[in-house]
Amino acid sequence: MLSPASALCPALFITAPASGEGKTTITAALARLLSRQGKRVRVFKTGPDYLDPQILQLASRQPVVQLDMWMAGEDWCQQQLFLAAQTADLIIIEGAMGMFDGQPSSADLAARFNIPMVIVMDVKAKAQTAAVLAMGLANYRDDVQVVGLMANHCASNRHRELIEQTLPNDLPLVACLANSEQIKLPERHLGLVQAQEINTELEGLLEAGADVLVATGIADFIAGLAPVTFFEQPLAPLPALLKNLRIAVAKDVAFSFIYQANIQLLIDMGAELRYFSPLSDSVIPAADALWLPGGYPELHAQTLADNHSLLQSVNDFHRQHKPILAECGGLLYVLQSLQTLAGESYNMAGLLAGQGVMKARGGCQGMQTAALPEGELRGHAHHRSASQGTPEAMSFGRRANHPAPGEAIYREGSLTASYLHLFFPSNPTAIARLFKPVG
Repeated sequence: MLSPASALCPALFITAPASGEGKTTITAALARLLSRQGKRVRVFKTGPDYLDPQILQLASRQPVVQLDMWMAGEDWCQQQLFLAAQTADLIIIEGAMGMFDGQPSSADLAARFNIPMVIVMDVKAKAQTAAVLAMGLANYRDDVQVVGLMANHCASNRHRELIEQTLPNDLPLVACLANSEQIKLPERHLGLVQAQEINTELEGLLEAGADVLVATGIADFIAGLAPVTFFEQPLAPLPALLKNLRIAVAKDVAFSFIYQANIQLLIDMGAELRYFSPLSDSVIPAADALWLPGGYPELHAQTLADNHSLLQSVNDFHRQHKPILAECGGLLYVLQSLQTLAGESYNMAGLLAGQGVMKARGGCQGMQTAALPEGELRGHAHHRSASQGTPEAMSFGRRANHPAPGEAIYREGSLTASYLHLFFPSNPTAIARLFKPVG
């Protein structure tokens, strides 16, 4: 039996004790620093995240793929790392939430692929305690290798010394950032502001972040990382089940929560993708199926409502019984109306009875399996809105780690709509059946 192919590449997993410690800001700054030094950096993001990858892709000037062992499967994640390792000078993975949060967690992913971790910690208002917390995280599991601490919001040289003197020799303080507020990435209710909305400002933040990291000496630490062995995991060839199928894909600042892996799968299965903007285009391009992904329709509700010709085009498409998939923001768009946080209500496409209502707090998030007639698909939900007055659901998502019913899944003629964001590679055959029904 032949041994599996392998590729060697230095790699680093950037984690933290919690969300909000500065992981994305530092990961993006590091990617930009190394990129402008001429290094090819491939960045991955742990978990079902749409916003961070937009920033990280701009920072690294390379495509960014989400890695999640539950949603995508271990084999799929292994193959993505193997492919990246063949051409990259460095692989960086940014974790999600805290180091041990979630099932599987960032630590689980790092352990599975033998990737060393560095902890980013906001050390404001703590000194020796920060070091002790880092030691606790580093030693909690024997199968996780933590190779350093990066201190964010370090107030002074004395502050640094107190942390550094408390750390053991095998857990060095590899970088200190005095004040990352000057390079902090702007946020809103679902996470970071989209890269395409602040492109010019973001370029300045990334360059400033890279400059800040230069002074920390982080480049020497990166240069000393040992290569990691990534093994090939051949995946089953994708059948050309979507050959010659034209899929119209909504894509603009209102609809942008799109996994690159989903796009690639559709293309690899033979589909021709035709992008359009519900904000500015008057008609859907000629297509056999329509995909309305998630995004921020609530921030552009009036513009969407005023584009009567496009709304009419969506209705015409539905009346022709062509398949439509509407996810989260897409669901809000196909309802009869959408109410903003200000209480203003705007007419939407009206393919599905009901009203979307934005909420200041609450909402839903978490991994779920969508049980569709076409087959089961894995995905997740993350929203701060509710749908009211909707018809009876066809089915409900099955939560990965909780017995309560998940998101409602609606089927209205050729329309499939839900708050769930589906990860297409979790079941390519089901996706093919969804966009190209048999018969």
